[in-house]
Amino acid sequence: MQPLDHKSHFINRELSWLAFNERVASEAINTTNPLFERLKFMAICASNLDEFFMVRVAGLKDQLKLGMDRRDDKTQMSAGQQLLEISKRVHTDVERLYGTWSRTLLPALRREGIHFLTSKQLNSQQQAYLESYYHEHIFPVLTPLAIDASHPFPMLANRTLNVAVLLQPLESHSEVDPPLFAVVQVPSVLPRYIEISGAHHKRAFVLLETVIQLFIHALFPGHAVVEQACFRITRNADINVDEEGAEDLLEEIEKELKKRNRGAAVRLEVEQSMSPELVETLRDWLELEHEDVYSILGPLDLTFLMRFAAEPEYAHLRFPPISPQIPRDFIGESNLFDTIAKKDILLFHPYESFDPVVHFVNLAANDPQVLAIKQTLYRVSGNSPIVLALARAAENGKQVTVLVELKARFDEENNIVWAKKLEEAGCHVIYGLVGLKTHSKITLVVRREGDNIVRYVHLSTGNYNDNTAKLYTDIGMFTARADFGEDASLFFNHLTGFADPPAWNQFATAPLGLKQKFLDLIDREIEHCNAGRPGRIIAKMNALTDKDLILALYRASNAGVEIDLLVRGICCLRPGLANVSENIRVSSIVGRFLEHSRIYYFYNGGNEELFLASADWMTRNMVSRVEILFPVLQENLKERLQHVLNLQLADNVNRWLLLPSGRYQKVAQGTGDTPCASQMRFYAEARGAADKTARAVAESMIPRTPPRL
Repeated sequence: MQPLDHKSHFINRELSWLAFNERVASEAINTTNPLFERLKFMAICASNLDEFFMVRVAGLKDQLKLGMDRRDDKTQMSAGQQLLEISKRVHTDVERLYGTWSRTLLPALRREGIHFLTSKQLNSQQQAYLESYYHEHIFPVLTPLAIDASHPFPMLANRTLNVAVLLQPLESHSEVDPPLFAVVQVPSVLPRYIEISGAHHKRAFVLLETVIQLFIHALFPGHAVVEQACFRITRNADINVDEEGAEDLLEEIEKELKKRNRGAAVRLEVEQSMSPELVETLRDWLELEHEDVYSILGPLDLTFLMRFAAEPEYAHLRFPPISPQIPRDFIGESNLFDTIAKKDILLFHPYESFDPVVHFVNLAANDPQVLAIKQTLYRVSGNSPIVLALARAAENGKQVTVLVELKARFDEENNIVWAKKLEEAGCHVIYGLVGLKTHSKITLVVRREGDNIVRYVHLSTGNYNDNTAKLYTDIGMFTARADFGEDASLFFNHLTGFADPPAWNQFATAPLGLKQKFLDLIDREIEHCNAGRPGRIIAKMNALTDKDLILALYRASNAGVEIDLLVRGICCLRPGLANVSENIRVSSIVGRFLEHSRIYYFYNGGNEELFLASADWMTRNMVSRVEILFPVLQENLKERLQHVLNLQLADNVNRWLLLPSGRYQKVAQGTGDTPCASQMRFYAEARGAADKTARAVAESMIPRTPPRL
């Protein structure tokens, strides 16, 4: 029998991520989704692939360049082997994605009277309009870049769209003179699509690059255009900062961000019409391998579909809007602090509004009884009301401490801007810890109430971002429990000072202690099974990659523990293997909202325990991030979380099952089964609970005896 840690018992992380993106792409085919929502899934899938190449593929390529062809610690695949498998899989995925675009979505758009036209489909009137539009709006912005001995290949920015042009002088001295080469960048400052008049009341659109190519000869007078085709370069966009040697972390990250658009090329996308010779020329200049080139039949960079799907005239082709409900425990309450002091309160976003969290910080900023506010910020919105409230609190004379994580990938620039504004307002701003990302989500408000000091705490599985709180499913909790407040104070003191790691009352934190806490909880279920009692684990997270935790789950499965995992994205655990993971089932829900909450349930011999966390079961969350795990102690809230887990496991609309092979299969509805889409059920429940509570509050205000006439 093979040992539990045999390489065949694991799924490679990168290939598992690609399987997740394939599930996203499948939603573009799913005809139960409105048409414009399917366009959004196409855009999300394309954007996901961009980030995957900029970070994950770039990292593997860096290993090879540095001669560090390390093997994946679980599957034992080398960096080179992973890159080859990624290339094979992505080539297939891209072909399938563009097949969806051309064979499914374009015909569906045409049925709605929406046409994306190619240059060959334009009539003379449309061409005349576009020629005028080109000279008035596009031509002045274009900059042709010649490439020859005195003009080297330009440093084209990451993810920009470009047109490669081969030219021949009209008065060539020789018929065998090689063609000249030039590049024209498609300006990102201009709209990607242009509306033109369509026939029979239909709407017609042309992509910007189509118009540029149609009239590109105007940029090169005296030359004939021999060939032209679009291409797009994806570059290494990861940043590497020597935190130990950095005197000013903010300044060092700002320097690194400037290099992001100039990183080494990792992928080349070209129009399928581009000649092999021109493809080879670009590939050589960019120092890429053949497998790094993706020939595409369709428009490069489908992320523009996200903006197109927001066109205001097509509300009927999108999901009906939902209104986040007032959390049931806040309905009819006039004082937020008094409400939290009475009981713990759970918020389930986006079904319940994020407004109470914003109100919590705003109230603290203005309340003369509040002495201090402390908060961690990982990703915040572009015009964050929470950051504005923190700045106002400092201006009002309160002690405000904010840990802004400058290394939140692709949010670095936004966080730098906010960090500077908070400092200017008088906040104490910390830029995270050396070698660690602060990923925890916590706010502490310290308030004087009479002769006492009361600490109010908000903890969450998701970011303090009012925009993503409408799109991501996350769970937050307010509490005024003294032991939680003490832990919150200890947590911030540990981050801001030189204190040793504290002994927690309720928290468990990474990088010290969190992994061991999870291992102990899993081992406890094993002990229950060994003693003849049932063992049960349900864990919901974004990703599962940590080898030690996977092996612990394998041991639990072999001991008889029944395990259900809800893992939205990457899962390196292989379920359903004999003598390894027979009692483990892995589900993934991909739907209207991005599943982001982390919930951990342990049966514990009937004394059930439930936890919420900022952390997934990934190695990075355990060893290189500052994370918080906290228990939910109030019985009605524990029951509510169990309901969330159980309803998601009953989902037969948006749930996928991970097979032992590593592939995913959509859960099929049985004959006579009632459709159960958990996300929409949660919204219906939130709405029903809010209505019921509001009615109860209204009824409580009606006098019990009728007024006298």
